[in-house]
Amino acid sequence: MSRVVMLCGPAGAGKSTLARQLEAEGCVRLSIDAEAWARGHRGMPIPPEAQAEIVADLQDRLLALIREGRDAVLDMSFWSRAMRDEWRALLAPTGTVPELVHLVAERSTALARVAARSTGHADDFPLAPALAAAYYDGFEPPEPDEGPVVVVRTG
Repeated sequence: MSRVVMLCGPAGAGKSTLARQLEAEGCVRLSIDAEAWARGHRGMPIPPEAQAEIVADLQDRLLALIREGRDAVLDMSFWSRAMRDEWRALLAPTGTVPELVHLVAERSTALARVAARSTGHADDFPLAPALAAAYYDGFEPPEPDEGPVVVVRTG
């Protein structure tokens, strides 16, 4: 059975740092930001039609990885319950129950991390301060009924 780790948290919480660690341990990293960067997008938010296409492609890749018996880490915000439920529903027919890891950082820490981004690669998408704050403030933390949730405090 494949291992699927869903990283959940607002921008600046440390998701990509943990995703790269899991990637070094053998997980295939799937990232909306990395895919958007590879397709030439250099700012957030990306256009909705591009976002939808990227998500569909990543979902197809995830299902292919599961068929191959490979492990994956989903380096995305999973900012809403609806988004998390959508990906769980995608996985349900495969019998794969994802591990949900909620990365938590204080608001000031997360916003400072975003402000310090170098904007030189996909993990450093620039975000205007107001947009970064809106992303942080709009994040919907996982509820206990969402299954096992591991909380990782990153600052």
